[in-house]
Amino acid sequence: MSWTVHGDGRHVAAEAIVRPTERLSWPRTVGFGAQHVVAMFGATFLVPVLTGFPPSTTLFFSGVGTMLFLTLNRNRVPSYLGSSFAFIAPILAATASDGMGSALFGIMVTGLLLAAVGLVVNVTGSGWIDTLMPPVVTGAIVALIGFNLGGAATTNFSAAPWIATLTLATICVIAAAFRGMLARLSILVGVVVGYVATALAGDLDFTAVREADWIGLPDFAHPTVTWSVVPMFLPVVLVLVAENVGHVRSVAHLVDDPTINDRTGTALFADGLATSLAGLGGGSATTTYGENIGVMTATRVFSTAAYWVAGAVAILLSLSPKFGALLNTVPAGVLGGVTVALYGLIGLIGVRIWIDNRVDFSQPVNQFPAAAALIIAIGDLTLSWGDMTFTGITLGTIAAIVLYHGMAQLQRLRGPEARAEDDAF
Repeated sequence: MSWTVHGDGRHVAAEAIVRPTERLSWPRTVGFGAQHVVAMFGATFLVPVLTGFPPSTTLFFSGVGTMLFLTLNRNRVPSYLGSSFAFIAPILAATASDGMGSALFGIMVTGLLLAAVGLVVNVTGSGWIDTLMPPVVTGAIVALIGFNLGGAATTNFSAAPWIATLTLATICVIAAAFRGMLARLSILVGVVVGYVATALAGDLDFTAVREADWIGLPDFAHPTVTWSVVPMFLPVVLVLVAENVGHVRSVAHLVDDPTINDRTGTALFADGLATSLAGLGGGSATTTYGENIGVMTATRVFSTAAYWVAGAVAILLSLSPKFGALLNTVPAGVLGGVTVALYGLIGLIGVRIWIDNRVDFSQPVNQFPAAAALIIAIGDLTLSWGDMTFTGITLGTIAAIVLYHGMAQLQRLRGPEARAEDDAF
């Protein structure tokens, strides 16, 4: 819990950066922590609103998870653990079939599996992750999770199309017309504009907000052991692995400190524990947040002290039931406008993985695994085996991994000459 003060604590030279183990003066550190709260807030509160989880409880475990992550990584890896969008589809499916307790069980099991992966990485290194999930597979898994949620987005959109359109248009205008922090907060601004428009139309009910206390504990809940929902959550482990590995590598690159990559296993373990803890108490699952990497990139301040501030603020906000009740009043039309953009963006992150890694889609070994995975997820193919239900995300993930490695093995058996013929063709 000690940091070296950067310079005089007040100024950062143009080409300098504040490293994870450094800090500025405490007033400035609090200010940077507030920026991280703003950056994470829009996405973090949306997940519980979309899934029906208590927002205050999610904020509480988000703050606790962030502090746990920083502690286990000895303040070497700056990160905020916000709500993971990868869990939305399995949570909705599990809640609809077996109730909230079953969804919490799925979250808890996923977290424990991620923690186990972290322990394995600490022993063996992370090279096997790249082998199991090359860019074509990783991109497909990330993309299919976003596109699988398209039906939920359009359902909310159609509930109040004018408000949804206003919300979506606001997001697009803010993202295109502004730069810096405001552009990064386009989704949050869209929510506010759509919310105010709905309030002016008299379509909001604030009864629950008026009746809620100003100060109180979040609504904690406990998981219900329901093994049948676990297959829905298993693919999310792969997404969390990709997100955490990507986060650690990004930070290591940005601060020019390759030794941070040595924390990959611990980062996975810490996020796994934070996720399982959230599932145990009624919160949404967590993941490292790209939104906050954007803040660090823009400010060149990577101090983990600022993240301790952000975690503390999240916990304080969670201790106001009135605040949580206010978040629950966000109307369906606003959510529709936001999620049409947001779920699509999740899908496009997968596409960007393909582009950044120059995946060659002229090769059948890349074409068919990605194509099959996407269609299975978008069509939400659902199969049952006994008490187990396998949704489009699960089956799409399996298809991407099995088809890629199966086709790659067949290609290797054909030998280099046959592959050269394919390239020429």
